[in-house]
Amino acid sequence: AAVIEGATYATTRTQFGRPIADFQAISFKLADIATEVDAARLVVHDAAGALAATPERGEQAAGALLLAVTAAARAADEALQIHGGYGYTRDFPVERLWRDARALSALEGPPEALALAVARAALGGA
Repeated sequence: AAVIEGATYATTRTQFGRPIADFQAISFKLADIATEVDAARLVVHDAAGALAATPERGEQAAGALLLAVTAAARAADEALQIHGGYGYTRDFPVERLWRDARALSALEGPPEALALAVARAALGGA
């Protein structure tokens, strides 16, 4: 959703007579978050299949959750940056997306705790 909101705003907001999506910095932000969100989606899907096949091994799920939470937070951050000051107002959905992305860390545990679970699994396999 953050990628869509960022892209929609970037194509409709104009600066110097052209959409801000035409500026390389904005396009790169959108490309980065779109790629990260797509990668996280694929990893989560793969981890769900692995967890369904072997429920006692949750390391892959912890890694997927870490990647998804991080991608969501970064996508929301970048979408908010694309919106500029308007991103902080309730006039645009990106404000809510940014708050929700922050809540993921509170609900699922901080990224550091997830990273620790992934590291323990990696060290146990060494």
